[in-house]
Amino acid sequence: MEREEETWDQKKQTLIEQVAKKLITGDLKTKIQAARDIRTLVRKFSAKARSKFAAEGVIPPLVSMLASANLAARESALLALLNLASRNERKSILAFELFVVSTSTTYSTEILFDELAYPIIPFHVHIFSNKLRIVTSGAIPPLVELLKFQNGSFRELAAAAILTLSAAPPNKPTIVASGAAPLLVQILSSGSVQGRVDAVTALHNLCTCKEDPNVVLDAKAVTPLVNLLKECKKYSKFAEKTTALLEIFSNSEEGRIAITNTDEGILTLVETVEDGSLVSTAHAVGALLSLCRSCRSKYRELILKEGAIPGLLRLTVEGTLEAQDRARTLLDLLRDSAPEKRLASCVLKRIAYDIAAGADKSDKAAETAKRLWQDLVQRSMELSMSRIQLGAASCTPSEVPSV
Repeated sequence: MEREEETWDQKKQTLIEQVAKKLITGDLKTKIQAARDIRTLVRKFSAKARSKFAAEGVIPPLVSMLASANLAARESALLALLNLASRNERKSILAFELFVVSTSTTYSTEILFDELAYPIIPFHVHIFSNKLRIVTSGAIPPLVELLKFQNGSFRELAAAAILTLSAAPPNKPTIVASGAAPLLVQILSSGSVQGRVDAVTALHNLCTCKEDPNVVLDAKAVTPLVNLLKECKKYSKFAEKTTALLEIFSNSEEGRIAITNTDEGILTLVETVEDGSLVSTAHAVGALLSLCRSCRSKYRELILKEGAIPGLLRLTVEGTLEAQDRARTLLDLLRDSAPEKRLASCVLKRIAYDIAAGADKSDKAAETAKRLWQDLVQRSMELSMSRIQLGAASCTPSEVPSV
């Protein structure tokens, strides 16, 4: 049995060497067929085939084909590179975290990676090796040119390639500097469903780069992001990435204006607070909090108008610790409105009881509602006392009333 496996491995190695030689030395037609063969063989063989093809030197000629005037050459090379780059880092993540002091990497869940066993090989050889080789071989400029194509198929294949390559932290600065981000934003509005998913995930990956996220993102992305969030399930992984991007936008004035001016922009964030996953609710409430903190007089009424209170109250009980803290802070800001516009205490009590009834059994609902209400009252008292102290401190001796 072992001899048979060894013989088969030798046959595969011989085939890999033959295809690589055709790609490197053949004419254009031979190169195109070799690129197609690489894609087929990588999909057919084990993960080792990716490393073996790279070791045979196929990546530089494939990258060169990306700039060919022949569209068939571009397409075959792009598909081959996509397959060489995918599924190339599964077992490398731990080693990367051990050897790199600081990184914040997000791995796409939209591209399906096989749970394949990788051999233990030296760090410098295997860590994101094909992804790094592809970028260092100069793939990003021709990929950016493909992102400009009117041909939707080419453009979305290029977006998928950018997504895959952006999973390797060392590649992110190069991709950001290339100007790919604005072109990915365009796909958010006009691409296919898969193209838009890939574009959102690629932008999310790039925003974890050490560069300022606002350098990566353009406020023009807000409207298509809000529209995508409207359409998707609020608890999905896609919603988590979308709300993360919207939270980043909420930290800039241009982003806040874009969220407000987008039809149902604030409402969509409020709905995500109500229906999202733990991650997406944390990002959504973070975005709303950024809006309110930036200009309370402008955003408080807009958020209240969209019915944010029930979702925020629920989040103070059911969210992550960070989300709970954000929700409580936002509730404080929302309650700080003109007396005639404050919600009546009986209405808040009713909301608190409804939330508690949904979270606990009937025998515990009253107790949970009481705890929620007491928390709101306590925070309101603390806020009022803080204002009194601030007012007293600002008075001059002549302004202090005599007893």
